[in-house]
Amino acid sequence: MTNETRRSLHGLGELVLAGPQYRASGTIRLRIVNGGFATVAAPDLGVTATELVLGPGRCVPLAGRTLGELASIAGVDIGAPAGLYPDGSGATADDRVVLDDAEQILAAFTQGDAALRSLSADVTPVLWPEHFDLGISLDEVNFGVSAGDSTIDEPYAYVGPWHPRTGDFWNVPFGAAHPVRELPDLLAFFEEGRRRAADAPKAD
Repeated sequence: MTNETRRSLHGLGELVLAGPQYRASGTIRLRIVNGGFATVAAPDLGVTATELVLGPGRCVPLAGRTLGELASIAGVDIGAPAGLYPDGSGATADDRVVLDDAEQILAAFTQGDAALRSLSADVTPVLWPEHFDLGISLDEVNFGVSAGDSTIDEPYAYVGPWHPRTGDFWNVPFGAAHPVRELPDLLAFFEEGRRRAADAPKAD
């Protein structure tokens, strides 16, 4: 896993999709689609492991282009959603897209989306552009898949109670997290986390 690839995909999601969508439609939410991710409202844009999707049947290659060039091709003003959160991708318009292992990240999101929809049919998974993670919340517990960060430097699944729990299941400060490649059944991990969160005592 390369930080450059993760930064590129995060930057695309934040600066080229979510920011313009927020300015046009008032929402930063992104969604998982087959092979990538996309906006939920205007402008209608998506990202795969190799292409920027401009609409039905309209795609341009990502490789070799900067984020600013891709935003220009898409006809949007590049930039993160303003004033909503303090941190983000750290990407800029001059960053050139790197796609070395983009398929691994996007496959993890696709697996996570399916598992989260099976965990609850009542909540729609959201790919959030701030931390570039896919998640839902149920009974004051967050469930999701991250592209990777300082906690685990590769795509990982997590269960994060709003109030810390005690017990051997909880292996990181915010709850439980494991690399996606080590979890043969993401739904089983989420279901166990849901049970553990319900049964485990809250930490002081």
